Amino acid sequence: MKILKITAAGLMLAASLSVFANEVYPPEYWSLRSNVSNVSLSPDGQHLALLRTPSRDGNPIIEVFETSNLDAEPFRVNSDPMEIENFFWITNTNMVIGLRQKVRDDINGFNRGVFERSVARLDIETERLEKIDEPGAQIVNSLPQKEDSILFGFFPEDSASRSGGAFRAQSIYEYNLRRGTKRLVLRGNNSLGRFRFTGDGEPWSAESYDGLNEERIFLTRVNDDWEEVYRLSIDNFESFRVTGFDEAAPHLWFVLAENGRDKMGLWEFNTQTKQFGELIYARNDIDIWGVRGHSNNWSNPDSISAIAYYKDEFGFAFFDGEEEALYNQLKSVIPNSGYVRIESRSRDGATIVVRNQSPRDPGTYYLIRNGRLSIVGEEQPLLRAENLADVRYIQYEARDGRTIPAFITVPNGEGPFPLVVMPHGGPFVAETVIFDRWAQLLANSGYMVLQPQYRGSMNYGAEHYQSAFINGGQGGYEMQDDKDDGALYLVEQGLVDPDRMAMFGWSYGGYAALVAASREDQIYQCAIAGAAVADNDLQLNYYVSRISGSDRIEQERFYRDSISPVEVAAKVNIPLFIVHGSVDQRVPLEHATRYLAALDEHAIPYEYMELDGADHFSDTLTFDHQKRFYTRMLSYFAEDCGPGGL
Repeated sequence: MKILKITAAGLMLAASLSVFANEVYPPEYWSLRSNVSNVSLSPDGQHLALLRTPSRDGNPIIEVFETSNLDAEPFRVNSDPMEIENFFWITNTNMVIGLRQKVRDDINGFNRGVFERSVARLDIETERLEKIDEPGAQIVNSLPQKEDSILFGFFPEDSASRSGGAFRAQSIYEYNLRRGTKRLVLRGNNSLGRFRFTGDGEPWSAESYDGLNEERIFLTRVNDDWEEVYRLSIDNFESFRVTGFDEAAPHLWFVLAENGRDKMGLWEFNTQTKQFGELIYARNDIDIWGVRGHSNNWSNPDSISAIAYYKDEFGFAFFDGEEEALYNQLKSVIPNSGYVRIESRSRDGATIVVRNQSPRDPGTYYLIRNGRLSIVGEEQPLLRAENLADVRYIQYEARDGRTIPAFITVPNGEGPFPLVVMPHGGPFVAETVIFDRWAQLLANSGYMVLQPQYRGSMNYGAEHYQSAFINGGQGGYEMQDDKDDGALYLVEQGLVDPDRMAMFGWSYGGYAALVAASREDQIYQCAIAGAAVADNDLQLNYYVSRISGSDRIEQERFYRDSISPVEVAAKVNIPLFIVHGSVDQRVPLEHATRYLAALDEHAIPYEYMELDGADHFSDTLTFDHQKRFYTRMLSYFAEDCGPGGL
């Protein structure tokens, strides 16, 4: 394959950011859903389709263009009353669409929200949209090397719970769009699942569960049978994540694992000898995040081109020289380049869709055709680069000597700045900052934002993650110190005013904000807690029976031994603003109800906002939800956060 020579014809390059206008945007700008998303090419590269949100309250529609003339009027499709979530090209003229619809007013248990999902087929030649009459179908593999076909997974209605097994019983069918027929490929059960398929639909790996010995079993496909290759106790905190295989020697898997190290690396694993082989790539400072597939999924669906990791930004160690050259060329010509990814590519490789996202770019899609780079669309066209903020990676020392990584979003202008500490949710997740809507919203209004990767955060090795709970939960103790010590570090650096600091978080971040409001050694002027875990026992009892092994150990030790905010509500000593969605499936509304009752019992003042119809997750927050919350959050920080506001 020849390396493309790309010119920026038709592309308006961003002006120099050395002088910042710093226009402060209204909450409405930050409340809009992405203008465009899911931009992708038909296999022949003749058509480009995308999801567009036509109005602030509208659901996304599909627009289909001819790549030779993006200025022409597109073919448009909606699915009212259902909402289009995504789509996948299957042939040059057919795509499969993922849909969802709100079907109830109340949640249906843990992680069972108010939406149900289905799929449909769109033929752009006949301009016909028809629902595929397979309730509960999920797209498993688009089968890029198999014309007209797609793999669907189906869960029986009675398989909603994993009780008694490790998996929901899922059957896999190959569905032929042209004939409208389906063929059973695999039938799973409560102890066999997580199937992986090649680009032409051949199963090559799966997982099973040994309930007697409580072990996860990894299997490979040999002569139409499953053969065990590796076992791992469910109580083991080490990872074994299969990411792909060597195309030249398919019995060699690529696995993300610690394998006795603190930091996760990419290993070779031989399924014939059932042993780890070479450590392909690892770092001493951070975990390896994953792998990047080949940019041409149609012709190389099973190829791995690079190893991926992130720290101050995303980084890649490439196997493929041509892929590396293309990536570096794109990074050099795209304005405000950050996380650059080829989202879609024609089968012949000549036409490409690229997406960029960075702190100063909420997301921009580009088309490369005939060697020319042009803009397809921007996710947030009202948010201009010169009014957004830079993000820096820092490290500081917590009071017990532990090194804490963090990100700071730095407002345009001169410090010292008022500070908002914004801990991530989870808490046991990995976070990297590309474009963070909330951080940029706050920085645009003049606040520095600190996002600490406190103990319990992933990506910094097993010890850093497990230190939050392995010897008892540290929630409200050392984990809370990590956040406060970051704020105090920024004060020492002269970047932050010590009399203008606050905390805002969502989910576990909301939990941390409630704990912060009750700390006796108080450094904050106020706290805002969203979708907060307020009662540890309530949250643990809500879903601990649905998890097992290391997940259960993690959650039980954390919630059992950490501070429960409802029990220290009487100690709240700063202004406190609480917000919660009425149909939160992950942290039920009862958390807020119990916590507010405890505040009332002790005559503690507070402000409360309930978002009617909002779930726990950001994609369920409507324009009105966001506008209402952002408007009050900004005015609360400015006017009601401590004496005189921030």
